Amino acid sequence: MIHITIKRSLLCSALISSAVFTQTISAANWIMLQGTEPGSAAKRAKMWGFVQAQYQYDNSDPVVKAGDDLYNPPKLIGPNLDDQSQFNVNRARVGIRGANLPIDDKTNYFILLEAGNNGITHGGGSFVHVTDASITLNHIPHARFRLGLFKTPGVEEGLNAVHIAADYVNFTSVTNQLMLERFPDKSEANKSPSTTPDADLNQASNPVGAFRDLGVQVFDAFKINDWELTYAFMIGNGNGLSLGDNDKHKNYYGYLSSEKIFKGKKARRQGWKSFLWYQEGKRTNVFNTAQTTTRKRYGIGTKYLSKPIRVTAEYMQGRGMIFQGPHRPKHLFNDLDASGWYIEGGFYIPKTKFEIDLRFDSYTREENHPTSAKNDESTFDTWTLGMQYHFNKKTRIGIEYAKRSFESDTKAVDKHLKDVDGRFAIQVTAIY
Repeated sequence: MIHITIKRSLLCSALISSAVFTQTISAANWIMLQGTEPGSAAKRAKMWGFVQAQYQYDNSDPVVKAGDDLYNPPKLIGPNLDDQSQFNVNRARVGIRGANLPIDDKTNYFILLEAGNNGITHGGGSFVHVTDASITLNHIPHARFRLGLFKTPGVEEGLNAVHIAADYVNFTSVTNQLMLERFPDKSEANKSPSTTPDADLNQASNPVGAFRDLGVQVFDAFKINDWELTYAFMIGNGNGLSLGDNDKHKNYYGYLSSEKIFKGKKARRQGWKSFLWYQEGKRTNVFNTAQTTTRKRYGIGTKYLSKPIRVTAEYMQGRGMIFQGPHRPKHLFNDLDASGWYIEGGFYIPKTKFEIDLRFDSYTREENHPTSAKNDESTFDTWTLGMQYHFNKKTRIGIEYAKRSFESDTKAVDKHLKDVDGRFAIQVTAIY
C-alpha cells in the first residue's frame, strides 16, 4: 500500500532527526526507576500500588449475515469480550520495594501483584497474579544485575509505569497486537464471529505476557553533565508471566537510550529521550510441538516533555508470531511480517489541572503474505482524542474517544473490519 510506505518514510525521517539532534532536547528512565533504589536514601520496605476503574462503550455495527448480527473481538470490550459496554476495575495492583538496609544498600528488590480484571487475570484461573518479583545486585560498577520476573527492555508503552505515564486508556493497535504477547493453550480452538456478544470468543487459558519475562538483565545509566546514557541486555525464558519455562529456547533483549535532562526527578522528569530496542527468540507451537517459530521485534522512538508540551513517536517492526486475534489462537504460529507506528502529543493547559491529548497510530500485519495465495494484509488506523483532569499528583480522570478505521485485502476479513467504529472510554486512576 502506497500510503503506508509514505507514512513510514516520514516517520523514520522524524525519528532519525530526533536521534541526531538530541542535544537540543528527557523522559523518565524506566530501566533505572523500576530496577534500582536510591542507595543509602532507599527505604527498607515501601508499600505502594494503584487502582484504575473504567467504563468503555463501543459503537461499532455488527455484520448482518442471514438475519444474524455477527460480532468479533474489535467490536467488544475486553478482557471479557461479551458486550459492547462494560464497567470494569481493569487494574488493582499492590507492591512492595526497597533495599537490604541497614545491612546492604547495594541490593534491592521489587514485588508487584495484580488483582484487576484484565488480560493478566482473566481466563487464567487466578484472581491475583504475580507480575513482578525481582532482585537487583548493584555491586559491580557500570554493570547492575537484575534477576527474576520484570518488564523487558522494549517498547515505550510497555516499559513505562502505566499509572503515571500512560496518557491513554487503551494501547495503540501496534503495541497491543505486535508487542503484547499471547500464549495460547493446546486446548484452545479457533472461533468464528458470534451471533451474539459471547465470551466464548476469548477463552484464554494463560495470561498475556504483559511486556514481562523471567530472566536476568545487565544494565546501567551513565550521567555526563545533564545527559544520561542507558543500556540494558537481558536473556529470559520467553514465556511471559509464567514462573516456569515451556521449552529449551531463550529470548534475547537489547535496549539503548540517550536523553537530555531538563528538570524534575524520577517518573516526573522532563526532557528529550531517544531510544532503540531489539527482541528475538523462538516459540514452540503448542498445537504441533515439532514446529518452532522465530519471533523478532525491533523499534526506534523518541519522547519530548517540557511542560506544557509533550510529543512521543515510535516505529516498530516484527516477524513471526503475528497476532491474529483471541478468536484465532492456532494462527498465531506464523512467519508473517508486520509493522506500525504512532505519534502522540499532549498539552498541559497552563495554570489549570487540565491536559489535552491527541494520538494517531497505524498498524499493518501480514505484509509478506505470498502473492500466489489469498492476501490477508490488514491495516488498523486510529485517531484518539483525550482529556485528563489531575486532581493531584496521585489521582486523575481521563476521558477519550477513539475513531478507528480498519480494513483488509481479504473480503471475508474486511467485511468484519470495515464496520469497526468509535470507542469511548473514561478511567479514574488513584495511586497510594
